[in-house]
Amino acid sequence: MSSIPLFPAFKPLELGDLALLRPRFTAFQPRTSELTFTNLFIWRGHYDFSWCIEQDHVLVTARGADGVRFGFPPIGPEPRVVAASRLLHWLAKQSGNDSAAVIERADRVLAEQIPVAAGLAVEPIRDHFDYVYRVRDLIDLAGRKYHSKRNHLNKFRREHRFRYQPLAAGHLDQCLALADNWCRWRRCDEDLSLAGEWDAVREALTHFDALGLEGGAIFLEDRLQAFAVGEWLNPDTAVIHVEKANPEFPGLYPLINQQFCEHSWASAEFVNREQDLGEPGLRQAKESYFPDHLVEKFRIRVED
Repeated sequence: MSSIPLFPAFKPLELGDLALLRPRFTAFQPRTSELTFTNLFIWRGHYDFSWCIEQDHVLVTARGADGVRFGFPPIGPEPRVVAASRLLHWLAKQSGNDSAAVIERADRVLAEQIPVAAGLAVEPIRDHFDYVYRVRDLIDLAGRKYHSKRNHLNKFRREHRFRYQPLAAGHLDQCLALADNWCRWRRCDEDLSLAGEWDAVREALTHFDALGLEGGAIFLEDRLQAFAVGEWLNPDTAVIHVEKANPEFPGLYPLINQQFCEHSWASAEFVNREQDLGEPGLRQAKESYFPDHLVEKFRIRVED
């Protein structure tokens, strides 16, 4: 296990930190999708995550596309406002610019702890809101509002014979090949965020067992054509980190969505399917499944 870095001695996140950090994340019982060790680990190449311990809290920083570091909400017992304030003022000192000191993806509990006269501004960021669904809704697709979803699945079942299997180490090569094809189709080489997503998918698959992840795959004629990867976010909610399907088979995305929930998350009440990042097509797709609720996220910054 890695040595424990104490604030403000941040260190880069690595797999060896799992044994120390995961129990702290689990005890925190996050509601926002970013606050799992897995999520930070698989995206560490894109965001350059670093962390340290400040008393009872884990502090995390990341590097934005502009090269400026920002913070994530402190992870640990309530209240967290003092830890958040220390992180913000440290970020301001490092950048030499108070307006550059920002915490992103802050949960509502933390946002509501910020005093009115604290010299901090709080604003909701809709593009970061997580979509949370009732698992039973995604399994059963019952009622009129899911009529079109049932039609898509029924059509797929009529046209294809498929097999669902829990994801295993032996599927890694086929998953990576599918993700690589997806990346070529989406032209990841022209979009840094998509290239970052490809890296995150590869990290999740390569370290699937070490991270203790749950996964499922759809096979058509013994060839893997869709897969999904997730884990428990808190005691009643699963979070889906990765979902990929061959776009040549319409209906595969609804199928892996429904099958993964049915086989892996039937005991959960909710499933968090993360944010839409403001992409119109992705927002429409997520809204079409009628979320039970959205998990709000906020930006906290030092006021000018």
